[in-house]
Amino acid sequence: MAQMKVVMKVLTMSDEKTKQKAIEAAADILGVDSIAADLKEQKLTVIGEMDAVAVVKKLKKAVGKVDIISVGPAKEEKKEEKKEEKKEEKKEEKKEEPQK
Repeated sequence: MAQMKVVMKVLTMSDEKTKQKAIEAAADILGVDSIAADLKEQKLTVIGEMDAVAVVKKLKKAVGKVDIISVGPAKEEKKEEKKEEKKEEKKEEKKEEPQK
């Protein structure tokens, strides 16, 4: 199984206590490598070699209503970010070159 990135919206995550519960519930699942929680947007991002359905079931039991936003490979986004950074660097280099 390859690295997967699962982004979920935890509708009940409105304070630090619920955020901590969600993180702990996701951490209990076998194969989870990293967890990121955004309290402002009520998003929880889980990366690892795990079953997305198992993550959602565990979170629903721990904190309540959970919606899956996206499920996909974890490495794909990094490639897109690098391409964007290279494009920005090229634009900056063109701006810095003196015009003749």
